[in-house]
Amino acid sequence: MTDLSLGIDLGTSGIRSAVVNGAGEVVSTARGTYGPQDAAAIDATVWWNGVLECLTNQIAALCRDDVDPARIKRVGVDGTSGSMVLTDADLVPVTRALIYNSDGFKEEAAQIANLAPDPHITRGTSSALARALRLQAEDTGNAATHLLHQADFIGAKLMGQGGVSDHNNALKTGYDPEAEAWPDWYDALGLRLELLPNVLPAGAAAGPIAADVAAQFSLSANVVVHVGTTDSIAAFLAAAPLRLGMAVTSLGTTLAIKLLSAKRIDAPEIGLYSHRLGDGWLVGGASNTGGGALLQHFDAEQMVALSDKIDPATPSELDYYPLAKPGERFPVNDPHLAPRMGPRPADDVVYLHGLLEGIARVERQCYDAMVARGADWPETVFTAGGGARNATWTKIRERVLGMPLTSALEGEAAVGTARLIQSNA
Repeated sequence: MTDLSLGIDLGTSGIRSAVVNGAGEVVSTARGTYGPQDAAAIDATVWWNGVLECLTNQIAALCRDDVDPARIKRVGVDGTSGSMVLTDADLVPVTRALIYNSDGFKEEAAQIANLAPDPHITRGTSSALARALRLQAEDTGNAATHLLHQADFIGAKLMGQGGVSDHNNALKTGYDPEAEAWPDWYDALGLRLELLPNVLPAGAAAGPIAADVAAQFSLSANVVVHVGTTDSIAAFLAAAPLRLGMAVTSLGTTLAIKLLSAKRIDAPEIGLYSHRLGDGWLVGGASNTGGGALLQHFDAEQMVALSDKIDPATPSELDYYPLAKPGERFPVNDPHLAPRMGPRPADDVVYLHGLLEGIARVERQCYDAMVARGADWPETVFTAGGGARNATWTKIRERVLGMPLTSALEGEAAVGTARLIQSNA
């Protein structure tokens, strides 16, 4: 009878939870929903209500399998990077929440540009720091006590007290995990420094679970709440072992690349950042290429049928850079980069071959960009996301990368968070 760890993932489309044992093996999973949200004025309470639903479902699933919820000894949360809210001391939101894709903070970006080094992760109209400044301005009565990222907010509700974050969620708000400090120019920026959380390593223990939460879900009063990480890093931890040289390519609507390196590599000018993780640095970036560009020309069924007719051993002669719309983040940071998806040949098999190979070449360019800045070439590349299920595409990517690919160990980010906190037991 081993102790169990519970991970909660606040993804973009819903909430997932996973319980793992001491060996990191999945014991049980569950789901929850956010419910209706006003995109212009998101209420962070909706996040908490969704977590309550997910926990209810998770405990019920454990009980159906004759697993005692009291065996859970630690809980952690991952959330979407850069999503945040201001709350009072009782964890009641005093502003709307702003999320990972909130944009248009030109005035705040100008303030930051006057003080931040160039390049710096906090620069730009969609930066997390710009969102924090906007929320502070909306707190006209200065009622806020805490600036909480999405995962911080749920962790605080689980503990009944706020004020802590983790290296990964705090990174894009400007925290330096190497210096273990917030930038010294924040005071001049006008940010209320008392709002900033105390930042701990990802997965570290933060405090005991609140007695009422433990009682509500039949959990032990000795459960420890750990700070978590971001959803994309949790997905990495689900897909691959926490070992230097491991890499994960996620092929969804877009293309995301992450490599666990001994060296910190930050190159904001090309959209490349490093998160502190264990004894290494998770170097990563996200390209706008991916399945979204393919779906503009073929539906899922067509891609399956056409892929069966492609010879993946033969290189495509077409030179494409597939994008759903103009703009790229990594390995080129150019908001105006035009898609290159033509001319289109008459044969759809030839066309899809060119598109798939074009995305594979972008993937190769991403890893090359990391290596050019000091990273070692990955020892193993795990592949995740919907695109990983296309065997023909996988063979094309293996040829372009010059190495075999390995299927992701697990697909749910909640599993990664559970394993992270288990490793910090």
